[in-house]
Amino acid sequence: MWQQILSKFRRYPAQEKVVRLILSRGFQINERGRVASGSIEIPHAQIAKEIDVDRRVVDTTAMAIREDPELWKVFKNVRSVLFLADVAPVLGLGVIEITPVDARQTGLLGSVAIAVAKHGLSIRQAVSDDPFFVEDPKLTIITEGKIPGELVTILKEIDGVKKVTVE
Repeated sequence: MWQQILSKFRRYPAQEKVVRLILSRGFQINERGRVASGSIEIPHAQIAKEIDVDRRVVDTTAMAIREDPELWKVFKNVRSVLFLADVAPVLGLGVIEITPVDARQTGLLGSVAIAVAKHGLSIRQAVSDDPFFVEDPKLTIITEGKIPGELVTILKEIDGVKKVTVE
């Protein structure tokens, strides 16, 4: 699906950068052809500055998305999500970061969730990076409580786990 979206901008590298940023941040395109997060419009000049393109490129890209029925179906419904990883330690939550051998492998999240549950920890959040957008995708699990060392050992033994980092 992502390839189909990006293929519409393949001839326009600056617009492709805009599309990648919009998707990676969970921004939307609203009815007016503006980049938004919910009902808050994001100034196109700020987006342009972030990715080092002219503001008009952002304007053109957003309007192209708005005017393409297939693209707009996707971009009007994208939502950003609160990601607790950076604040978890402050809140007394545990953070497990799994680096997979292959992010496209099936069953990894399930195996990790079972191991966490067997150690009596509740999962507050599980976020998996999309390997299409992230060069080194990870699975991040936020738990209700600190991570015991024996759980780390078990997680490292799960098929498909390359590396485990705990905070």
